[in-house]
Amino acid sequence: METNNLELMGAIEKISMEKVWEAYNINTYGKEDIFELGFNNNSGYVYIALENGISIASCYGQSVDFIVTDSDNGEEFFYDAYSDAERKLEKINERV
Repeated sequence: METNNLELMGAIEKISMEKVWEAYNINTYGKEDIFELGFNNNSGYVYIALENGISIASCYGQSVDFIVTDSDNGEEFFYDAYSDAERKLEKINERV
């Protein structure tokens, strides 16, 4: 697992990290492999990028977003529910 910019996180980002970890555990039961864990200093997002192609992110201590990125065109899709992100990922993978 790769990490990015964790040393740059402040108190509010640590709250986001807590929310991201909680969402990871609740939605994957800790069974999905983590590709990368990090903090994007430009966007303010704290994230866990999963090997399955879904990212779990939170910004400024807010609720998490489940993000799927279409690798063909770079378009990002944001979801409130992990199951919605899984369905989108399945649709994207059907095209391949």
